[in-house]
Amino acid sequence: MFRLIKRFHNLYLSKDKHFARKLKELLGFVPYNLSIFQLAFSHRSNGNDNDSYAMTNNERLEYLGDAILGTIVAEYLFKKYPHADEGFLTKMRSKIVKRKSLNKIGEKMELDLMLAEQNTTRLSRSMLGNAVEALVGAVYLELGYDGTKRYLIRKILMNYVDIHELESFDDNYKSQLLEWCQKNGQNVSYKLIARYKYEKRDRFKVAVMVNGEKISVADDFNKKSAEQTASERALHQMGVLAPVVPATDN
Repeated sequence: MFRLIKRFHNLYLSKDKHFARKLKELLGFVPYNLSIFQLAFSHRSNGNDNDSYAMTNNERLEYLGDAILGTIVAEYLFKKYPHADEGFLTKMRSKIVKRKSLNKIGEKMELDLMLAEQNTTRLSRSMLGNAVEALVGAVYLELGYDGTKRYLIRKILMNYVDIHELESFDDNYKSQLLEWCQKNGQNVSYKLIARYKYEKRDRFKVAVMVNGEKISVADDFNKKSAEQTASERALHQMGVLAPVVPATDN
């Protein structure tokens, strides 16, 4: 009864009722604990990096959501593909929960609008994926595991992820590059060229080295993402993947 009254208050009487109504559109329900969801959209770039500030940004919720998301997706795939082996299930889970996919999901969910309200710094694409994980963490604290599973499957996986397309789509460029190099007797490695601060966040610049020769370079806020982008560029540079042809107006 308390939670029901609190949700009514949040929707109609609270000073944050505008935020509560946006959450209702996004989630399909009104949370009783609005502060947790406000925290989910508060990025660390808004403030400093001291220990106390960790309680006023979404990194802890991101950590929690990452674990919950991985578990629910693993269970969902386990039940959806009863005859699939571990390798297939692992690849499918990775395709769904990796940073690039979560960024796309966050974009489709229009989380940039929620982030813009809670942050004063310029938004980056990687913040969308972080917000998806933090949002899942907040939903878990609000609804528990079973409620989060229902929300994640019905509202996110079924609306924003094309499972059947992912079955045949492979954008793990790092794995593709490694496989090609092994087949062709080449040695591939990755070199961290630089780590620097950009808008109060760490950014990584990575090079792909094939037989000791630098083939391509990329940078990103996440080291693994930088390695993936650099690998894709290397595959194009080496002619393993067809070059991207820019669209032309007819």
